[in-house]
Amino acid sequence: MMKQVDLTERQIEYWWRRRRAQDKPTTLVKFCETSWRCIYYTYSFIFGSIVMWDKPWLWDIKNCWHGYPHQSVTNDIWWYYMISMAFYWSLTASQFYDVKRKDFWQMFAHHMITILLMALSWVCNLHRVGSLVLLVHDCADIFLESAKLTKYAQYQKVCDTIFAIFTVVWIVTRLMLYPRIIYSSSVEAPQILPMFPAYYIFNTLLILLLVLHIGWTYLILQIVIKAIKAGQMEGDVRSSSSEEISDSSENSRAVQSNGGTPKKQQQQAPNKNGTTTTGASPKKKQ
Repeated sequence: MMKQVDLTERQIEYWWRRRRAQDKPTTLVKFCETSWRCIYYTYSFIFGSIVMWDKPWLWDIKNCWHGYPHQSVTNDIWWYYMISMAFYWSLTASQFYDVKRKDFWQMFAHHMITILLMALSWVCNLHRVGSLVLLVHDCADIFLESAKLTKYAQYQKVCDTIFAIFTVVWIVTRLMLYPRIIYSSSVEAPQILPMFPAYYIFNTLLILLLVLHIGWTYLILQIVIKAIKAGQMEGDVRSSSSEEISDSSENSRAVQSNGGTPKKQQQQAPNKNGTTTTGASPKKKQ
């Protein structure tokens, strides 16, 4: 490339860095993506709470197993399941063209396990325990998406407060209430009804989901520790690492070149004389 365009290695490196930053999703794109997820999780948790409030298995998990498999499906549970299933299918499909996160494959595995769990619980008439799992998972996600929205909107103090609430809710729901469901399916269920092959697959998927939660909890605690040291939450627990590095490096260069004030610049290609011209790629010297 140096021979073709007659530029220094430093000039070419700078141009490619700027070109790569141009393809990076804007804050507005990330804000919109996060907004619709936040709206869905809020709706889903409220709807799920209303649906589950009068269900006996919400207050006593053992009712998930009493009378099995002769457990009818009410209309509200049917809608709760179908809407949730449609949402996770849409997440799985949109993940490939939405903002790419550093935990892309973990989230893909999470969506696949969730869909398999919902499908298996529906086919095997285990909708009671399945609805409990859905309700437990929707709660913490509301605060996560809200924290990211305030981060994108540059309300740092509000973001820190919401993220602190999210951390507490996450630990309570994902590492305390959810393991209680697994305990019921692993210990209490075999004492109440005879086991069958599909049950073991279902219970294994529940445990795999818990393993993913433990991994995410480690990432969340890392963010919390960094926030305590820095005095504010830095980055996004699910942001792309290269994206964050690019953000900080671009802002640093902008501050230096503009006397301390960041300024948005157009994508430009360097030429031999050290000046820049707008374009898609460096052109060979005529």
